[in-house]
Amino acid sequence: MMPKPMNVLTTKPSPLSTMVVLLILCILGFYALHLPHSSTPSFTSKSLSHLEKHFLSTSSNSTISSYLRALTLHPHLAGTKPASDTTRHVLNHFTSLGLQTHTTTYTTLLSFPVRSSLSAHFSDGASVSLRLTEASGPGVVAAYHAYSPSGKVHARAVFANYGRERDYRALAAMGVNVSGCVVVVRKGGRMGRGAVVERAEANGAAAVLVYGEGDTWRKGFERGHVMRGGIGDPLTPGWAGVEGGETLGLEDGEVLKRFPKIPSMPLSAEVADTILSSLGGVPLPLQWRGTLKSMVRNVGPGPTILNFTYQGEKKVATIQNVFAVIMGSEEPDRYVLLGNHRDAWTYGAVDPSSGTAALLDIARRFSALLGLGWKPRRTIILCSWDAEEFGMIGSTEWVEQNLINLGSKAVAYLNVDCAVQGPGFFVGSTPQLDSLILEVTKKVKDPDSEGVSLYENWAAAAGGVNNIQRLSGVDSDFAPFVLHAGVPSIDMYYGRDFPVYHTAFDSYNWMAEYGDPFFHRHVAVTGVWGLLALHLADDPVLPFNYVPYANELQLYKNTLSNLIDQKISLHPLTLSIEEFASAAKEANDELKKLRLQESESCFVDMKKRALNDRLMLAEKGFLDADGLQGRQWFKHLVFGPSSNHEKLNFFPGISDSITRLSGISERERLSSIQHEIWRVARAIRRAASALSGEFT
Repeated sequence: MMPKPMNVLTTKPSPLSTMVVLLILCILGFYALHLPHSSTPSFTSKSLSHLEKHFLSTSSNSTISSYLRALTLHPHLAGTKPASDTTRHVLNHFTSLGLQTHTTTYTTLLSFPVRSSLSAHFSDGASVSLRLTEASGPGVVAAYHAYSPSGKVHARAVFANYGRERDYRALAAMGVNVSGCVVVVRKGGRMGRGAVVERAEANGAAAVLVYGEGDTWRKGFERGHVMRGGIGDPLTPGWAGVEGGETLGLEDGEVLKRFPKIPSMPLSAEVADTILSSLGGVPLPLQWRGTLKSMVRNVGPGPTILNFTYQGEKKVATIQNVFAVIMGSEEPDRYVLLGNHRDAWTYGAVDPSSGTAALLDIARRFSALLGLGWKPRRTIILCSWDAEEFGMIGSTEWVEQNLINLGSKAVAYLNVDCAVQGPGFFVGSTPQLDSLILEVTKKVKDPDSEGVSLYENWAAAAGGVNNIQRLSGVDSDFAPFVLHAGVPSIDMYYGRDFPVYHTAFDSYNWMAEYGDPFFHRHVAVTGVWGLLALHLADDPVLPFNYVPYANELQLYKNTLSNLIDQKISLHPLTLSIEEFASAAKEANDELKKLRLQESESCFVDMKKRALNDRLMLAEKGFLDADGLQGRQWFKHLVFGPSSNHEKLNFFPGISDSITRLSGISERERLSSIQHEIWRVARAIRRAASALSGEFT
């Protein structure tokens, strides 16, 4: 008699076979998710507090001071021989600590000065040649604006305040025509250097001179770039400038539109006063006088004539990024990145070497922890970027080259550019990292007050409100990570501004005398930076909280409602924010529950891993493949540079559509605004979907 065939769908398995199958599935799932256990056990979450204390206890202001002194012995402008020496210095430091290191090389377009001159010819027939750079040491590049076109201009001078569009409207209302003139503009008014030149060009100016006001260091010239239309190498827009790769030609239309068409130059406050005090014509508008420190009574044009010449050259040069890698023991495919740029316009004691010194100290202290047996759960990468001063080129090229890996594996990017500029702590972030920042700053001593935490003084200065800034600008290396790749990011520094910015006076002596004489602020920034990295690398559940993000989006919507026409509907935005807020709360509740689970079964680990993926990837939802209209490289629809500099620093696409007036009817403009609102609403819904981890 033939035995009856078994029905594998209905036969009840034995307890032993069930156990075996579950064990196999557990092991397969564990390794399928790339969670190999290290042969050396990592510090547990309970020991993280001990780890933090050890990290903070090994701080040394004298060590950071010595690092800064070594970094500022000579100028190190990107693309020059001294810059290569600084590259080797950082690489050798990482190597000497036993860290795994490597470099990446890119071929990019940089810009350098050849010669320049400026003379003023006054109404009484007198004339004077004006200094266009500081009296400085060997190797200091002459003051200039990188990517400014060469040119010669002989024209009347006119003062245009901050060079904003409303400043030009004010001049026009008084009958002042700046067309064909040399426009003199003071730094400020929330206008970047490139935007100032672009506005002057749009209003018909023949050239523009930009100076910084101040009561001290009035002989300094603020160097900088004036490239427009994005960041990164202009010859490889959207892809990395690797050797043998595609590059556009200098006469390509895409390249040419990145550069101004009128020459520009930085001035010192001292030189600017010589020009401005000689102007006649229309009296200075009352609304400009409140904050003006310059010796100006009239705006011109003239009668002073300026004879201005600038000759520059664009060169294809090699730049190098330097990396130190500490491999994760359990999640080696998850990356926590700490970055600072290395290149400087001159000696760069503040910008960026204060941050570089902090990065070198982070490496030293992490190396000491490794010597104690610590291995981070996730991989930590220390990044030293090149050519940031030319438009975040080093970091942008690397982000473009590694976009897919960053999209799926980057936990967060922690940026420090100028670690210390002066007093007062400032930090910006994408909002899911707000809670972590508040927690960490409570653990670091305030460098300027005895017996209190950094958090206490920082919160008191803000009147107890959340004063974390947002990362919409393109003023440091967080920009490609947030605005192009959608990586959760933090940027931090001490001091809002400093008077020797981008000048030849940004030296070690200035830092030691004025910026941070005892280097205690350096220690504080390094402490916050390191603790943030330790939490992001070692917390079993990522310390992300999207509830503040939802609150921020609601605040943006409320602000927007006061700016738009009542014919436009914000209903799509309202619904998407509600959906995101619900997903944020659910994710936060799940996070709290998983943190309480002390068991180390592979099922719990897999649940944590799955939640971490959702927390990590939600930021990518705010990206849009088409990018901002006319600026497709910028993909983030919540944060990004806006053409409306004075009203909105969020929802850049909506902001652009609100201010887009020329060439379209009112009906088309309203339709454009509504379309951008829908785009943002869809992006928020994508982020909510990623956070919930569910298909619709």
